[in-house]
Amino acid sequence: MIFVANSTALPLVLLAEQFAKLPGIGMKTAQRLAYFVMSMSEGEAQEFAQAIINAHSTVKECSVCCNLTDGGVCPVCSDDLRDRTVICVVESPKDITAFERTNEYKGVYHVLHGLISPLDGITPEQVRIKELLERIRTGNVNEVIMATNPTVEGEATAMYVSKLLKPLGVKVTRLAFGLPIGGTLEFADEVTLFKALENRNEI
Repeated sequence: MIFVANSTALPLVLLAEQFAKLPGIGMKTAQRLAYFVMSMSEGEAQEFAQAIINAHSTVKECSVCCNLTDGGVCPVCSDDLRDRTVICVVESPKDITAFERTNEYKGVYHVLHGLISPLDGITPEQVRIKELLERIRTGNVNEVIMATNPTVEGEATAMYVSKLLKPLGVKVTRLAFGLPIGGTLEFADEVTLFKALENRNEI
């Protein structure tokens, strides 16, 4: 079901269209969300809108690993108990959440904020590879784990980064994917993700 222009208030239509821009949200779901917002009290609606504005204005990239944080440095990078000699490279901040659920990984992270994809016009300069190389050159890093998703873009990015890191004398490994090809880390269960991390291979 979609909105009928002559029977639905225009602001409601526009609200649904904004929800439909979110990943995984179709027009039917967007319509339900719009109607749900209308069922909120004035105070609840203002809190909802303010939460979006606050997150967008206060959450920035960590100055070390490029994860999202509301401070200068994210909680992982500021944790003195983390092993800084091992860096796990992921595509997006939500992948860090997946690894942290395992309670097994004790190293630190680096977020690329995307994958190399020439067909989509995404070049190496548009993801956070330069920042990763700088960390390697200035830090005491022994191993870099390429934990990008097992997709064409993920594999291409892993190989590209590994070629840049090999001359720096750093061991580069890839997750031993018991994960399905074409799948994403975000939806992997903890056991599968831990096994993939435990059985990673050098590339």
